[in-house]
Amino acid sequence: MATVELRFSAQPEHVRTARLVAAAVARRAGVDEAVLDEVRLAVGEACSRAVGLHRAYGVTAPVRVALTEEEKAFSIEVGDEVPGPGSGGAAPGVRGATAEDEPDDGEDGMGLAVISGLVDDVEVTSDESGGVIRMTWPITGATAEP
Repeated sequence: MATVELRFSAQPEHVRTARLVAAAVARRAGVDEAVLDEVRLAVGEACSRAVGLHRAYGVTAPVRVALTEEEKAFSIEVGDEVPGPGSGGAAPGVRGATAEDEPDDGEDGMGLAVISGLVDDVEVTSDESGGVIRMTWPITGATAEP
């Protein structure tokens, strides 16, 4: 299992770099070419959401992106450092949503709705140390037909 890790300061201009890296690593991992635009868009939404949360709550820690090639799947985790519900650090309604939930008011819910429309396998979690959006795509190159 190969993993590429990327960390960047919460600046909107770094989101484009994360998108380009994600597409390149996904291509190398064997994700179908037809899906690469969806990978780029989903990573852009997830990273933009994390950047927005960091900036809104004054978090200076970097946004984390982990791109992992598994045996039959490629996954990307985008993490932020904004505490989840019950930890006293986040505003009500910002955390605790899943991609299937009704969108929250504002950009946070909109970003989750866009991501869930682009990616079939999405998991959104949060706790006192921050949140993670995990997105997974199948690797087509590993199961080549004769």
